[in-house]
Amino acid sequence: MKKLLIFGSIIVALFAAISFITSYQQKQAAKNNPYHKEELDPATVAQLDDPNYQNIILPNELEQKLKNKETVTVYFYSPTCPHCKKITPIVVPLAKQMGIDLKMFNLLEFEDGWDKYHIDGTPTLVHYEKGKEVKRIDGYHEKAVFRDWFSSIQHSNK
Repeated sequence: MKKLLIFGSIIVALFAAISFITSYQQKQAAKNNPYHKEELDPATVAQLDDPNYQNIILPNELEQKLKNKETVTVYFYSPTCPHCKKITPIVVPLAKQMGIDLKMFNLLEFEDGWDKYHIDGTPTLVHYEKGKEVKRIDGYHEKAVFRDWFSSIQHSNK
């Protein structure tokens, strides 16, 4: 019985150590992050170095752009969304190629965005002109559909 208790204690200690190390590593990875938050969801931490997730926009920045009646195109996504994981490597390079400054809004980190911007599901792309929503596309689509959507917003800006 004594051996079992010692063995059990060692296992609990190992799990505690692993948990501490994992938490510490995530906090270190989240340091000086572009989200300006002390703690990030592990799925967000995993995307910090991904080139497709670098053009983020924070809630106060988006709010200010809309208040200033600016034109902005926003990709509302979640790092845990399987459709977003498929779409992001398509739409981000496509937008860049077409000269569209596609801002990334992380709904996992900023959950208020769901209600504030009337997002029903991810991925959702919204184009605002003069601070007002003028065009939206959501869900999974083929590359050609997104190309046409981006093309339509390019023409509306001219």
